Amino acid sequence: MAKAQKDTDTIIGEVAGADVLPLVHALRNKRNVSEFKIAEQLKLEINVIRNMLYRLLHANLVSFIRRKDKKKGWYIYYWTFKPKMVPFHSQDLRKKRLEGLKERLQRERDNHFYVCDHRCMRLSFEQAMDYEFKCPECGNLMNQEDNAKVIEKIEDEIKRMESEV
Repeated sequence: MAKAQKDTDTIIGEVAGADVLPLVHALRNKRNVSEFKIAEQLKLEINVIRNMLYRLLHANLVSFIRRKDKKKGWYIYYWTFKPKMVPFHSQDLRKKRLEGLKERLQRERDNHFYVCDHRCMRLSFEQAMDYEFKCPECGNLMNQEDNAKVIEKIEDEIKRMESEV
């Protein structure tokens, strides 16, 4: 699988769920595909396919047209994948990750964390105080963690991501 294809699949998986990828592959390079044909091709129930399609629609990654079946009188939906929308999601995901890293950096700077020798759990000062500085998992004494390396690692990741954006 080409790198661009893999990147696209990763972005779609993060936006709409990894389970939609077979559906996206079935729609790729096709226009106006019936949801019933997709369900038949993927051997899934129509309600499962519709759930996936609605998630993709919510992310603006597919479009549809509907036509009335002349025999049954029902509306049938025909779906088309919109690959040009993927880069917009890629940018949004990067921004969200960057915001999350900045929030985590602030939490790391603003708090003191405590761990036991086994590193069972990592607790804030308030949480550690609730447990009387004893690990709730193993019962050993918890000591303040030096999180300078964690902070440095987050700062490096933020710099790397900002240079990409």
